[in-house]
Amino acid sequence: MANTYLTSNTGTATNAKKFTLSMWIKRGNLSGSTAQRFYQGYKDGNNRFYIMFDSTSGNPDTLWIYAVTGGTIELYWSSNRKFRDTNGWYHFVFSADSTQASQGDRFKVYVNGVEETSWTKTNNPSQNIDWGNQLAQTNNDLTISGTESQSQLFDGSMSHINFIDGTAYDATAFGEYDANGVWKIKTSPSVTYGNNGFFILKDGNSVTDQSGNGNNFTVGGGTLTNTEDSPSNVFATMNPLDGHISHMVFSHGNNTVDNGSTASNKSYARSTLGMSSGKFYFEAKNITNANFQTIGITDRESGGVSGELGGSSADYVYRNDAGQKGNNNSFSSYGNSYTTNDIIGCAVDLDNLKIYFSKNGVWQNSGDPTSGATGTGAAFTITAPSLTSTGFYFFGVGDSTAANSSKWSANFGNGYFGTTAVASAGTNASGIGIFEYDVPTGYTALSTKGLNL
Repeated sequence: MANTYLTSNTGTATNAKKFTLSMWIKRGNLSGSTAQRFYQGYKDGNNRFYIMFDSTSGNPDTLWIYAVTGGTIELYWSSNRKFRDTNGWYHFVFSADSTQASQGDRFKVYVNGVEETSWTKTNNPSQNIDWGNQLAQTNNDLTISGTESQSQLFDGSMSHINFIDGTAYDATAFGEYDANGVWKIKTSPSVTYGNNGFFILKDGNSVTDQSGNGNNFTVGGGTLTNTEDSPSNVFATMNPLDGHISHMVFSHGNNTVDNGSTASNKSYARSTLGMSSGKFYFEAKNITNANFQTIGITDRESGGVSGELGGSSADYVYRNDAGQKGNNNSFSSYGNSYTTNDIIGCAVDLDNLKIYFSKNGVWQNSGDPTSGATGTGAAFTITAPSLTSTGFYFFGVGDSTAANSSKWSANFGNGYFGTTAVASAGTNASGIGIFEYDVPTGYTALSTKGLNL
């Protein structure tokens, strides 16, 4: 959603003094030097409302809320907490009721079911104001992701956006704790939406209002992509917070990794989720070919300027130049070479401690990932996760030379390489994720549901 924004207009409010906004958000690239506005109501300079992740040097990635009504600043809040998780989904609920006698009860923010109470506040809302957010007034612009001029766009994913006109709900209207104490989504909340209420991005990328009000949105720019990753099933991505070299660029929900056109150091990126048991599959497309490009698994984050996927005792990789396999900086003959636009699959059997690689759907070395303990054609018998430095393996991509730059687009099951959908989805017995090629029987995607099979 980095180049995408949604627009709509409001009508006559049910009650302009009360509203609730519920949003599920997964961050992609963090704020950097540019703030990311993910919700805005705008009438004019004297009547506006913003919610964004800040970009100031002192408080990057804090939550910033600003509301002006009739030229008076009613909210100017900045969270003391930073929101830098790029793997999980955040559930934000903003609940407003200006009729409350206590100033502290007139605006509340909930994060994953818990009220956020640690703020730097310049202003608190006055009693009985009609909210300047313009979410409950007449003929005003709403923008999801960005400003009225489509700057400061949000980078990441959004799901299940509910706006309630006329009622202030708490977070329990939209989520609940499961038996393990994990905050879970209510996909069909029981709420009264009011005249201006709406429900979009429900179980997909539809901007058609599901509340029954017909308050639809329009894709104002960019392309709204439907992904398998959702608050109900979080898929791994590549991790932009690891210790990789600074010029490595992450995009497309952190699934495309570019080692940089001026790369002078070898490095790699690893998945946000790790594996300690079970059988998992992922695939990645070689977008820009480089010498000694590598794909595989590792137990550790990149070592920065000296990081090399394949250079450690718990690294197991498949290299492009001569189709070699590698471990602990030792490489030997294995399969075919690969180059630009080839798709490499990686199947890891942690129950039998085997790893297999495919090129464009063909398992190398006549490998059979379903062969169990026999390990027919396996690239390696790997060290047990419990004996590694972290106790987990992570999928990884990168290159092992300082002279070239590589670029990979990973598919952990979202069904895309960058912005390109898989050409024809392969079979997948687990039913979790969409992949270009057949997922071996007994294997699944690296996601929260996959980890709990």
